[in-house]
Amino acid sequence: MGEQGPDGGRETAKATKRAAPAKRVTAEKDAVKKTAPAKKTAPAKKTAPAKKAAPAKKQASAKAAKQAPARTPAVAPKKASAAVKGVAPAKTVAAKPPRGESRTALVRRARRINRELAEVYPYAHPELDFENPFQLVVATVLSAQTTDLRVNQTTPALFAKYPTPEDLAAANPEEVEEILRPTGFFRAKTKSVIGLSKALAEDFGGEVPGRLEDLVRLPGVGRKTAFVVLGNAFGRPGITVDTHFQRLVRRWEWTEETDPDKIEAAVGALFPKSDWTDLSHHVIWHGRRICHARKPACGACPIAPLCPAYGEGETDPEKAKKLLKYEKGGFPGQRLNPPRSYLDAGGKAAPPLGAG
Repeated sequence: MGEQGPDGGRETAKATKRAAPAKRVTAEKDAVKKTAPAKKTAPAKKTAPAKKAAPAKKQASAKAAKQAPARTPAVAPKKASAAVKGVAPAKTVAAKPPRGESRTALVRRARRINRELAEVYPYAHPELDFENPFQLVVATVLSAQTTDLRVNQTTPALFAKYPTPEDLAAANPEEVEEILRPTGFFRAKTKSVIGLSKALAEDFGGEVPGRLEDLVRLPGVGRKTAFVVLGNAFGRPGITVDTHFQRLVRRWEWTEETDPDKIEAAVGALFPKSDWTDLSHHVIWHGRRICHARKPACGACPIAPLCPAYGEGETDPEKAKKLLKYEKGGFPGQRLNPPRSYLDAGGKAAPPLGAG
């Protein structure tokens, strides 16, 4: 064998150096291949404990949800539901409706209130005793600035002595004043009833007219009195805007008007004309028995969920129950001779004047 020269050794070294990178690349590829399975198994590193813990979070949320109602204070609905005989308990007290209540929403709420009151007072009627239109128009004039009860206790003596318009038109004013004294403002009322009796005798043949424009021509007769007579003596629809009616429709935010004629127009536009007379009875009865001027019995009110003024009066059911008047409170009504439907419903007739 011959010996390699210096150049041959260099060439061999160079070849060796050139082959080194190839070995490194091969080694890196082998390393990658070896580590590749680790990358493939990476998805296996699933957080199994976390998934198992997830139901625990759901359970915790469920427990929190169950406990949440306990932290919510019970408010108006419980106080508004009074177990009062003859009065449907309030179910849920709604939040006060916004001032910007739509016209449609107002109409629906107003009509629902009337339906609810119709169920509470199915026997609602005019609380003045009368047997004919003449007695009703006189009694209505006398009811100004006094109670219907006081009028009912006074008119029996008046009509016994003066049964017709002609009789009252020819009466001695001083004798009439003495009879009417218990009603208050008896001199002015005497002048009115004698004056309207003369007008009936002279202008209408002793008969009470059945038209609004004729009724308001009579002394002492305004639109309120005329609608009482038209609705209850002639069966012609009308809205009676007395002090109770005015107070309640403003509390319920049916209107902001204060003038009786404007109130009549505003409320009348919310209901069919056929509902006007009964609506008047329902509202007036509710104002006298439950929704009082000074201290409303909110806790005994059947329409509390619909009332924007809920809370202005007593909300405790037991305390509110003590504020109820007339048959709702177990006391006599205002008529000496009420309709049979009222008596059948548990109402009591009022005592005559002077009765203990």
